[in-house]
Amino acid sequence: MMNHNLEQTYSQEGVNIAIVGASGAVGGELLKVLSLYELKIGVLAFFGSKNSDSRVIEFKNKEYKIQELCEKSFEVEAFHIAFFSAGAGVSAKYAHLAAQSGAVVIDNTSHFRMHSDVPLIVPEVNPQDIEHWDKTHIIANPNCSTIQMMHVLKPLSELYEIEHVNVSTYQAVSGAGNQGLLELNEQLKVLVSGNAHKSDIKCNVFDEQIALNVIPSIDVPLPSGFSKEEEKMIYESRKILHSNINISPTCVRVPVARSHSESISVKFKNVQLIDIDAIVEKFKNTYYVKLVDDFKNGLYPMPLLSTHTDYTYVGRIRRDVFYENMLHLFCCADQLRIGAATNAVRIAILWLKHEHKLDIKLK
Repeated sequence: MMNHNLEQTYSQEGVNIAIVGASGAVGGELLKVLSLYELKIGVLAFFGSKNSDSRVIEFKNKEYKIQELCEKSFEVEAFHIAFFSAGAGVSAKYAHLAAQSGAVVIDNTSHFRMHSDVPLIVPEVNPQDIEHWDKTHIIANPNCSTIQMMHVLKPLSELYEIEHVNVSTYQAVSGAGNQGLLELNEQLKVLVSGNAHKSDIKCNVFDEQIALNVIPSIDVPLPSGFSKEEEKMIYESRKILHSNINISPTCVRVPVARSHSESISVKFKNVQLIDIDAIVEKFKNTYYVKLVDDFKNGLYPMPLLSTHTDYTYVGRIRRDVFYENMLHLFCCADQLRIGAATNAVRIAILWLKHEHKLDIKLK
């Protein structure tokens, strides 16, 4: 592997960054999030499929051409960080080539998440796992729904021991990328025209019509009766928390553009009566959470509130009617930001601070 002496070169040239999947929904958000940090960037390169080759991307008033990704893409420049957001198949084929060139790969796909030698990181929850990055030079970015649930469960776990979690997700179409957003928009255009026939509704991304509908199916069904998306939430959470926590998810696609919502019920061990005031205070003092919880006055988390932000919004906090050791709440977070790009950039910042002692701050 190339030996990038980042400490010596950063003050002069900056961090060399590659983004694979630059023209996708997450790739675009990565640039927006990167611009929020006082991060000096040296070489910035974009890679994509043959179809996106030579397309132009603008960043900080400069134009960059997307290059076609190939096996030699990471041999031309010495990249310090390579973000992958182009699908699991692309990561499976090319991520190791980037890692072998000396870059740390931050992979936003599902391919490496459950590999035992690849850390799966939510920086606010398990930052200590960054120590294991050099086993493979790959760090996995968790599933979008898992990340925002971790933002909720971590503070709660610091108050009480969690026994069981029931979670129902209301997942935005952005989880299916730009094509998901486009399909919702196109279906809505047809429906509001007033002359729509069923044959006019095109379902290419989702199995059923998503506009004005709710689909209780995300990813493929598994023999367990759960979907692959649901099992991701179970086993990724266990890996991140280093706990055999019991989680029962139901994942649902809803006609919302880009913020996921989750209804979460948590049962705690070794406590008869949970302290709601203490829980509210805990969330109030958790820097990556925004507490929006005044039900009487109509204040609670909603997708429109969390969209284009870098917080997980939490509200509707209440004790169960029958079980005094059970909590219910509702949360929302931007799927493209918290659920993907923001978490990926925060991993990169965590790595730069841990490995190279660089002090990277928000602007």
